[in-house]
Amino acid sequence: MSAPERIPPGGVTTTDPAAAALLARGELTVRGRIRDASNAALYCTVAYEGREAACVYKPVAGERPLWDFPDGTLAQREVAAYEVSEATGWGLVPPTVLREGPYGEGMCQLWIETAPETELLALVDAEEPGPGWRAIGFAEAGEGRTALLVHADDERLRRLAVLDAVINNADRKGGHLLPTADGRLYGIDHGVTFNAENKLRTLLWGWAGEPLTGEAVDVLKALRGALEPGGRLAVTLAGLITPAEVDATRARADALLASGKHPEPSGDWPAIPWPPV
Repeated sequence: MSAPERIPPGGVTTTDPAAAALLARGELTVRGRIRDASNAALYCTVAYEGREAACVYKPVAGERPLWDFPDGTLAQREVAAYEVSEATGWGLVPPTVLREGPYGEGMCQLWIETAPETELLALVDAEEPGPGWRAIGFAEAGEGRTALLVHADDERLRRLAVLDAVINNADRKGGHLLPTADGRLYGIDHGVTFNAENKLRTLLWGWAGEPLTGEAVDVLKALRGALEPGGRLAVTLAGLITPAEVDATRARADALLASGKHPEPSGDWPAIPWPPV
């Protein structure tokens, strides 16, 4: 028997039907545990019809209950985030499915190999960001010193900021940003999203209060149509999150279109997740 054809993790696009079928139907084999994850996250390979790829499997049985996210599961919200990402056409979330695995139902997501030399975040000793950077805020830099935390002024991050505003991401950290060697950028770890209450916590505040791009407005209009009751995306999300959360997602898209601007921190809670990376 010939060795299975390996799908290069960084080379599979989010719209590749072969990747989705591989994740959903393939034989899942656990290879190890990702130890720095707050919930059970297993590094696996998945093989189907002579093809193989690396993936992450997060079983529902390994989730820690969250008092402020009492409904559904983290795995379901991870899949819902992927579905919204796909509806935008931006492909910002790796292919993600809900499936049975060795430890029961869970989320299975394509593993993404990163390009670690890509710099998206930095601490600088300055009052204002330099060219090509956007200010997040001041942070403790040790020894009683503060520094300005900045993120890249990057259209990929700006798209992700719009997606996070729609899905109400409560935990957009630097470690959840995966740039790849082919120039793509993916966001991962979307278990705390879609809450009906505003819980946006993110590092991507560099465009707060600024007008949305024309591209973002067009995407939001299309997304809003797909979120209409009975719309394709609304029906898909109804199987993953609660009716109230679907309604809140629709309302957030409406609010973004009505304001025409990137959201600003509400001031009601810390706007930046901790730790930020």
